[in-house]
Amino acid sequence: MNLRSGRLKGQMNKEVADFTSSLKFDHRIFQADIRCNQAHTTMLIEQEIIPSEIGNRIIKALEELEKEGIKALKLDSAVEDIHMAVENYVTAKIGPDAGFMHTAKSRNDQVATDLKLALKEEIKSIEKDLIFFIQIIIQMAEEYLDTIMVGYTHLQHAQPTTFAHHLLSYAQALKRDYGRLHDAYQRMDLCPLGSAALTTTSFPINRERTAELLGFKGPMENSIDGVSSRDFIAETVFALTLLGTTLSKISEELIVWSSYEFQMVELGDEFSSTSSIMPQKKNPDVAEIVRAKTALLNGELVTILTIIKSLPQSYNRDLQEVTPHLWKVTDTLHSALNITREMLASTNFKGVRGEELARANFSAATELADLMVKEGRLPFRIAHQIVGRAVSTALDKGMRAEDIDTQFLDEISQEISGKKLQIDENLVKKALDPEEIIKSRKVVGGPAPDMVKASIKDLKIFIDENSSS
Repeated sequence: MNLRSGRLKGQMNKEVADFTSSLKFDHRIFQADIRCNQAHTTMLIEQEIIPSEIGNRIIKALEELEKEGIKALKLDSAVEDIHMAVENYVTAKIGPDAGFMHTAKSRNDQVATDLKLALKEEIKSIEKDLIFFIQIIIQMAEEYLDTIMVGYTHLQHAQPTTFAHHLLSYAQALKRDYGRLHDAYQRMDLCPLGSAALTTTSFPINRERTAELLGFKGPMENSIDGVSSRDFIAETVFALTLLGTTLSKISEELIVWSSYEFQMVELGDEFSSTSSIMPQKKNPDVAEIVRAKTALLNGELVTILTIIKSLPQSYNRDLQEVTPHLWKVTDTLHSALNITREMLASTNFKGVRGEELARANFSAATELADLMVKEGRLPFRIAHQIVGRAVSTALDKGMRAEDIDTQFLDEISQEISGKKLQIDENLVKKALDPEEIIKSRKVVGGPAPDMVKASIKDLKIFIDENSSS
C-alpha cells in the first residue's frame, strides 16, 4: 500500500524518509498496535460498520502476525511507521479488503492509543519491581533493627540512630515514588481511540467498547485532546526521574559509606571493581554508574517538555520525537532500579563501626540539651548555648563524650547562666548513651525499635494492598 500515491506525486528521497521515519523505535509498540487494530476491528464488526466476514479475516491476519512476531514485517523507511507496516502485512494476506481496518480511525489516535497501552505495561512492571525493592528493604531493616549508627546532616555527625531507621527512609521515598507513578497511570487510563484525526468520525462507532476491549477505564472526553496530549508521557517521565533521584541518593551514600574514612558498609564483590594499576582497590563502580545514568533522566525530561511546550493543539509530527526519549527513560530506570536493589541487598552494614561513630564526636549533644530543659527548667536556647560551650571546651581539652559529668556541666552553666544545673549524674550518663537516646525517640517516625516496627508494619500493609494491582 503506497500511502502517498493519492495526494502526492513521487516519493521522498531515502535520506528524507530515513530522517522522518519512526521505525527505529516503533518496535516498542508492535504488540500494542496489533491489539489496537483487533479491538477497533471487533468494534466495527459489532457496530455493523464493516462486513463481519471481512472483519474476521482482518482479525485472523492480525492473530497470525502476532504469532509470527515483528520479524514478519517489512520494516523500511518507505512505509513510514509501524502502523503502515502492519496494514501492509494484512493487505498482503487478504488483499485490498484490509483497508476496512482503517475505517473511522487515524494514525493520530492509533499511535496515542498504542503509546498508552505500551506505557501502561511498562509502569506495571516497574511498580512490581518497586514493591519488591521495598520488601527487600523491610527485610534488611528487621535484620538491623538494633544496629546503631550516627545520622548525618551536612555530612557531619548529627544524632544517633539505627541502620534500620535509615534504611526505612529509603523505603518511604520509594513508596512516594510508587505513588507518583501510580497516579500517572490512573490519569493516563483513558483511551484516545475513536478520536480519529482530531474530530472523531461520522461512523456510528462505540468508543466505550474499544476502551473496554483495550483495558481502559473509558474513552478520552475530547477528541482534539485525544490525539495531541502527551502530558501522560511527561508526567510518567517526571515520576521516573524522581525515582531515579532516589536511586542516585542511595548509591551516593553507599559510595561514601564504603570509603575507608567511613567504613560503615561493604558492598558485595559482584557490585565492585578493582583498579588496573592499584591492586588494593575495591571501587564502587556500579553505584557510580547508577548515579550517572539516573542523571541522564533529567535531560530526557527537559527534552520532552521542550518538544511539547510550544505545539498548537491537535496532532503535530514533532510528537513522534517524544517517544524515543520515553523509552530511553523507562529502559534506563528499570535497569537502574533492579541493579540498585540487588546492590543494596548485597551490602554488609558494619554495626561495630556504626556504634563507634555514634559514640564519637558528641552526637548525643541534642539529648543533653533536652535533658537540661527537662531537669534544669532552662529555655532550650540557653541549654543549647551551655551544651555548645561544653562541647567546645571538651574538644579543646581532648575529652570524649563519656568524660562529661555533672560537675563539668555545672561549671559551664555557672559561667553562662550564673547558676549550677545539679542534674543527677545517672541522667547525664544516660543522655550521653546513643542506645538510650535511640530508645527514647518514641515518636512516630523515630528510631526507637517500637517505632521502627510500627513503620515496618505499615509498609507491609502497603505492600499487601498493592502487590496484586
